[in-house]
Formats: sequence, C-alpha cells, structure tokens
Amino acid sequence: MSFSFFKASRPKTPSELAKTVKDSFNALDSITVAEVKALEKAMEEVEKNIVAMKVMLAGDGEVEPNPDQVAQLTLEVCNEDVIALFIHKLLILGWEARKNLVHCWSIMLKQKVDSTYCCVQYMENHLELLDFLVVCYDNKEIATHCGGMLRECIKLPSLAKYILESPSFGLFFKFVELPNFDVASDAFSTFKDLLTKHESAVSQYLTNNYSEFFEQYEKLLTSPNYVTRRQSLKLLSEFLLEPPNSLIMKRYIAEVSHLKVMMNLLKDSSKNIQISAFHIFKVFVANPNKPREIKLILAKNHEGLLALLNNLGKGGEDDQFEEEKELIMKEIEKVSRLANLES
Repeated sequence: MSFSFFKASRPKTPSELAKTVKDSFNALDSITVAEVKALEKAMEEVEKNIVAMKVMLAGDGEVEPNPDQVAQLTLEVCNEDVIALFIHKLLILGWEARKNLVHCWSIMLKQKVDSTYCCVQYMENHLELLDFLVVCYDNKEIATHCGGMLRECIKLPSLAKYILESPSFGLFFKFVELPNFDVASDAFSTFKDLLTKHESAVSQYLTNNYSEFFEQYEKLLTSPNYVTRRQSLKLLSEFLLEPPNSLIMKRYIAEVSHLKVMMNLLKDSSKNIQISAFHIFKVFVANPNKPREIKLILAKNHEGLLALLNNLGKGGEDDQFEEEKELIMKEIEKVSRLANLES
C-alpha cells in the first residue's frame, strides 16, 4: 500500500520562496478588515513564509544555511522588490514576525552576490525607504524594529551619508526626547551611530551644517531630562574630539555660547554630568588661541569656576584627572591675572 500522499512537500527554491513571500504580502492588500478569518489566514501565511526565509538564511539550529541559497534568495528578494514590502508592511505584522524580518534583513544586507552587495544597491536606488524608516520612530509599535533595520543600514557609508544629509536627520533631535523610554533610547543609539560610524561623512556634514546642527544640539545639552543631558554630553565628546573633526572643534571652542553651556553643566546636580562637562570645558581653557571674548568670560567667572573645579570629583577620580584639573585651574588663574593687568 502506498502512503506517498504523506510525503513532505519539496522545499522551495530561493526564487520560489521570494515570489511566495511577495505574493503573501500582496494578498493582504486584497482583504478587508471585516474579513477577519481570511485576514488571519493570510497573516499566518506571511508569517510562515518569513520563518521559511529565516531558516534559508540562518539555518534552523541543526542544519547550516547553504551559501548559494543565501546568495540566490538575497538576489531574488531585490529583483522582486520584496524589500519595499518588508519595510512598508512592518506595522501590520506581529512582534515575532517583525523580529524575524529584522534578523533576515541584517543577513541579507551583508550578503555579497558576485561582486555586488545587492541589498545595499537596492537601498541606494530607493533612498526614500531610509526616510520612511526614520519617520517610523513616531510609531512606538514598530520604532525599535525600524531602528534595528536603520542601524544595519548605517553601517554602510553611502546609506549613512544619505541620512545625515536628508531633512529626516533633523527629526532625531525630537525622537531622542520622546516620552517612551525604549523608543527614545533606541533613537539615541541610531543618532549616535550616525555621528560616529563614518568620520569623513560626519566631518563633511558638520562643516556644511555647523550652525543649524549645534543650535539643535545645544537644546539636548540643556534638556530638563537627565538621560538626554548625560547621553548628549558623552556623545559630543566622542565626535567633537576626534581628529577628523579638529576644525569643527576649533570653531566650537571659540564660541562663548558653547562655553556658557559647559560652565552651567559643571554646576549640574549629577556628578557624572559634571565630570563629562569638564572634559569638554578643559579644551576651551587649554586652547592656546582663546578669543578675547572667551578670556573675558573665564576671567569674570574665575572665582566661581575655581571653587567648582576644586570640589569636582573629589575622592573618586584618578591621578590623571586631578593633574588635568590642576593645570586647568592654573590656566584660569593666569587668564584672570592677565585680564586684570590689561584693564
């Protein structure tokens, strides 16, 4: 007796799987919300196909993925325009399906087919998808999943450069202060990657957009939110004090408004913020080419500054910090003496 009808169905080829994924996504558009059962069935089909795609790309824990199939599936996903569907349909998927899709995306984006990173090329030809992912921070349901996809994209210089130069980059100044802590934290992680991953692109962006950028950034440094102040101050040190941004730093430390922000942060109620502010403040003071306006501010406030610095980090910092603090205090005293002689 034959039981051939119990045989497992033949596994789909990468080409077939890409088409199946596309068709299952598109099928959702033809079903109205009122057709509850049909919609549930269609959603199950989508989620099943996403799992099949994940298995082909990452294996199932027992069987390793086939490199040729991974490459072929990546190519077919691009050729079939499935990537746009991934991004635009993310909202209607369940949490597990979103997580699986982000995992698939991280694999495919790194996949080189012949001599081309075809997913990167696809995104370069559909840059509006990057703007869409940024705007998704406004939707807390999918914000962190879109953030995960964005950070994978930002690893590529061409995609990071586009976001930096896009008007959508300015939205991060809002997103990092959203009331939902998880979304705001995720947005800050993406913001940080954009400003630290590709030094030459960041340097060019800051050169071209200096005034607008630092006007917005100052609002983060003076935010009533402790986490925002601390994170933005730490990030400022990371990108401002990097060698490729030396010209930006020289411009920054020549401006009185920025010095005043750091002086106020030295008085912050948080010790961590005080210490971080000191590491930027000391660059203003140590600058051998301090503008006259900077010298006047330091001289005018020298008593208060010396008192603040004298108490800064007492008992909790290393010898190098104490040495730096002593040098900065001596320089402030020197600036004050010279100002008195000139007056």
